[in-house]
Amino acid sequence: MFKAGEFSISEEFSWIGDWSGRRASLTPNQHAIFDNLEKKTYTYKELDIRANKLARILLDYGISKGDRVGMFSTNRIECIDLFLATGKIGAILVPFNVRLSIQELEYLIKKTGPSIFFYEPRLESQVIDIKNKNLIEKNIVMGEKSVQNDPTTRQLMNKALKLGIEKPLINFEDPHLILFTGGTTGLPKGAVLSHRLIFWNSVNTILSWSLNSEDIQPLLFPLFHTGGWNVLLVPFYHLGAKTILMGDFNPEETLRVIDGQRSTIVIGVPTMFLMMANSPQFDTTNLDSVRIFISGGAPCPVAIMEKYWARNKLFKMGYGLTEVGPNNFYLPEKKIKEKPTSVGLPVLHCDMKIIDTKTNEIVKQGEVGELLLKGPHIFSGYWNEPEETKKTIEPDGWVHTGDLVMQDEEGFYYIVGRRKEMYISGGENVYPVEIEEILFKHPAIDLAAVIGVPDEKWGEVGKAFMTLKPGKAISKVEIQKYLSERLAKYKIPKYFVIRDSLPTSATGKILKRELE
Repeated sequence: MFKAGEFSISEEFSWIGDWSGRRASLTPNQHAIFDNLEKKTYTYKELDIRANKLARILLDYGISKGDRVGMFSTNRIECIDLFLATGKIGAILVPFNVRLSIQELEYLIKKTGPSIFFYEPRLESQVIDIKNKNLIEKNIVMGEKSVQNDPTTRQLMNKALKLGIEKPLINFEDPHLILFTGGTTGLPKGAVLSHRLIFWNSVNTILSWSLNSEDIQPLLFPLFHTGGWNVLLVPFYHLGAKTILMGDFNPEETLRVIDGQRSTIVIGVPTMFLMMANSPQFDTTNLDSVRIFISGGAPCPVAIMEKYWARNKLFKMGYGLTEVGPNNFYLPEKKIKEKPTSVGLPVLHCDMKIIDTKTNEIVKQGEVGELLLKGPHIFSGYWNEPEETKKTIEPDGWVHTGDLVMQDEEGFYYIVGRRKEMYISGGENVYPVEIEEILFKHPAIDLAAVIGVPDEKWGEVGKAFMTLKPGKAISKVEIQKYLSERLAKYKIPKYFVIRDSLPTSATGKILKRELE
């Protein structure tokens, strides 16, 4: 007779990591990817064939389980090939931000030690410098254009031997991705994303967001960012849904694709949605197919949401981070306009708590504290940085997000701001998000970002950076009067700076660290 404790299911399965093989066996002829750059459609079967060929190439180059595979590219089909191929053989894909300086790229390559490096032809100049320093011996060009006499993926895949793939047993805890994120040191840290995280984030997303196999999305996040892989691409693969592979963000082209491809769900960052709403094509684009627009990456001003509500479209805000998920909340559609600044309720398999940043005690409902997350979708730590890992992951599995949140009486969560972005003016906590939300509503202001700066009298005061809408002008006195009618005096910034543009990341998020 079976007794408790005598039997356990191994966490090693042949299907772990083989996203393309399993999906191809279920829906081989279903459209998986439409490459909007090459105007070509790929079925799940075709992607699995490509993944098997590339996996064979990696094995022939001596790449095995646990080896790092570098990727330096904008979004293109070969990036997806690499994710699927590395998953099959247990290798770790390490995507590098294409906007990195040579010094930053060199630092991260040395840090992670890729055994092979795939790069896009148009990034040749950066790669030449890396090659001259002998940081990587094996280099492959993505696509068909030969650079520096390096072999291309097209050449290699055309010649790939029809040999089987010696697929190792892969454990849920084995890494599949290393994605770089900022930290307390100011230097990027490599967040290790296991097969467990990727799988459970997908499960949470599909179940909590009510996704289905008929959904279609334009991929607006870069594939060196967790949003590129985990917000929707992998969940869509899990379901057998369709992704439109987009290039560099262009508001007019995105609107055209949303209409032409009949997209059902569109996810991006606030600046993307603002640019689309400000486009001359916005009012005439057919948005009937879109079930919902979701903004992530940074708090989204209600003023942007209202532009989509005016088109009778659902628009809400999400929340995530590289280290957990990134999909952690779901805001029910019926609550969107009632609680527009809320990110909603926890996804199905995720625990949350809010703690006082000084005492580490759980705060009372309605009070602000740091958000901690726990669940099967947390990351494994930072690559070769045990001390930074200990600062972020508690021994019992709780992950510090560094984000300040509040939970209302109905249990809905609100992101108040980053812990490191909050400043104290005259003994009072000031949260920039609250000020930015009001600035965004001013008819002359296009973008706004607020930071805290030192002040001899008050300790810290606010400094607001703004861009204006075309043909608009505004004075400091006018802004101060506008804010004084809506905010407590201590929250009103002391300084106001108008610029032609604000610095943004590759995902379109405003980079406050570059404001001064």
